[in-house]
Amino acid sequence: MINLSIRCALFFARDIHGANNRNAQKTRMERNRILDQKAFNRLLARVEKPARYIGGEYNSIVKQEADIRFALLFPDVYEIGMSHLGSRILYHALNRVDGVACERAFAPWPDMEQVLREEHMPLFSLETRRPLKEFDIIGFALLYEMCYTNILQMLDLSGIPLLAKDRAESDPLIICGGPCACNPTPIAPFMDAVLIGDGEDMTPEVTLAVLNAKRAGRSKAELLKELSNIRGVYIPSLKTDETCVVRRIVNDLDAAVFTGEPIVPYLGIVHDRVALEVMRGCTRGCRFCQAGYIYRPIRERKSETVMELARQQIACTGYDEVSLLSLSTGDYSEVHKLVPEIIREMEAGKVSVSLPSLRVDSELASDLKVMQTVRKAGLTFAPEAGTQRLRDVINKNVTEDDILRATQDAFSAGWSSVKLYFMIGLPTETDEDILGIAQLARQISWQFYQLPKEMRGKGLRLNVSVSTFVPKPFTAFQWSGQIPPDEIRRKQELLRNALKGVRGAELNCHYSLLSVLEAAFSRGDEKLADVLLRAYQLGCRFDSWSEHFQSKAWAQAFADCGLSEEAYAQREYALEDPLPWDFVDMLVTKAYLRREYKRALSGETTPDCRGNCHGCFGARYETDCRM
Repeated sequence: MINLSIRCALFFARDIHGANNRNAQKTRMERNRILDQKAFNRLLARVEKPARYIGGEYNSIVKQEADIRFALLFPDVYEIGMSHLGSRILYHALNRVDGVACERAFAPWPDMEQVLREEHMPLFSLETRRPLKEFDIIGFALLYEMCYTNILQMLDLSGIPLLAKDRAESDPLIICGGPCACNPTPIAPFMDAVLIGDGEDMTPEVTLAVLNAKRAGRSKAELLKELSNIRGVYIPSLKTDETCVVRRIVNDLDAAVFTGEPIVPYLGIVHDRVALEVMRGCTRGCRFCQAGYIYRPIRERKSETVMELARQQIACTGYDEVSLLSLSTGDYSEVHKLVPEIIREMEAGKVSVSLPSLRVDSELASDLKVMQTVRKAGLTFAPEAGTQRLRDVINKNVTEDDILRATQDAFSAGWSSVKLYFMIGLPTETDEDILGIAQLARQISWQFYQLPKEMRGKGLRLNVSVSTFVPKPFTAFQWSGQIPPDEIRRKQELLRNALKGVRGAELNCHYSLLSVLEAAFSRGDEKLADVLLRAYQLGCRFDSWSEHFQSKAWAQAFADCGLSEEAYAQREYALEDPLPWDFVDMLVTKAYLRREYKRALSGETTPDCRGNCHGCFGARYETDCRM
């Protein structure tokens, strides 16, 4: 959150800045036939949260002149998209390039979509209200499969043909990137190009290539051929049996571009705070975790760099919380140096520090004691499974004693709000493993209520968050199928009953039918593009939102295309089967993943690879996964 006085100061600073540029901006908007103020006011008066669409936030960037314009689109609502650190990084990386203007747009909520259609107005950018069709490049962030229909919604509202093969030379280049891009086949027919891997360097390189082609008057076909030569760029229209796209990586995270001065939203967003990425990649090797594989090798920022970024971002935003982000912040090699230092420096301004995904280790207690000197945010731990047998299968490499010691340390240091992440439906899971989740929660609750009354505060808040296992490409479990929906619901109910009577515990379960669709699209092939298009035609939007998810429409879309979502989700691949995503090289070899899958079925663990390389990259590369 932002201190109220600082938020007000930022508003007035922006107002002064706006006054100095108002005439120039008005002239520019009129020159480019951008949505006029009266029409814009009509739109805002008819929607629930107009702040989602007004733009003009403090630290947003408006370039009066540009040689090429890039529309950075997030296929979900503003509050979620503005919380995405990757989009903030790309926004700054593109705008720091001379001649390039990057602007934002988010999926309009159903009320805004209806108004745009009734008023016959195109979807527009926040910075200049320019229709998206007038941009040179439109880039989508793919973070979640259940946002795919929103991509079609945004293209449709922009007047851009949905399928790449139907677009004209004058239409913008449509590209995408993000973790879901590692299996681009279900979304590929809608894309001109897919960017696979780290985007900080790749996206500006693609943008400049488009600019050079524009200046030279080259056709889109010639441009796509040129883009296919850039490492990490996949061109669906040029795919052959020999196509192999190698993931792009940023080698030096410490020197990589970050967010610059982050935009400060006018309304609350999901993660309304300064977010600092301290590390990228993970050495733990959890076999279900796609991010743990596709973001290898591990790369870190120096603690001095993180401290400087924290100072800069607090000074230019007014936030009163800093979150240290990575897949496992506790694995950051300088965490025990950084945490006390950043807390001491931020303490005077009442700025708190949060560490998502803490490592469960013996050194955690010392950090918690330092963290208690400022306002406490909730702590999050991820046991993932309820029994040691299943934790060994998934290679979690933590014991029950580790978990209980970590929560005890947290309670003793004054924390009373803890979130525990688990999954159900993991390979080899039994009912005993489900009941183990409730037993672990019961032990943690008992620990808390053994504390003296004066230490308990308002009581324990133990959030037991349980998602359904979704097999993902490029993991050791990519060959596994998902359990059927009826079994998902049965296991959820088994856990719900087992948690009754556990003081302070609250169960939060992921919706089962949504998980089936996620699994289908996660490992899907090109046939699912037809399903996606049909689902959009049937009115599917904001599928990750329970109030908008239309299970019957999705079932009809699959049926109309002669396919079954459950058949896709539950499919078991043989280890030698060709996979729809085999043409993508995410650097971790298929042979290594096969080996890990076999070890999982045998209950064998693989040690943390920090300091002990297991050869996941194979012999094809000059470096191991630790760089």
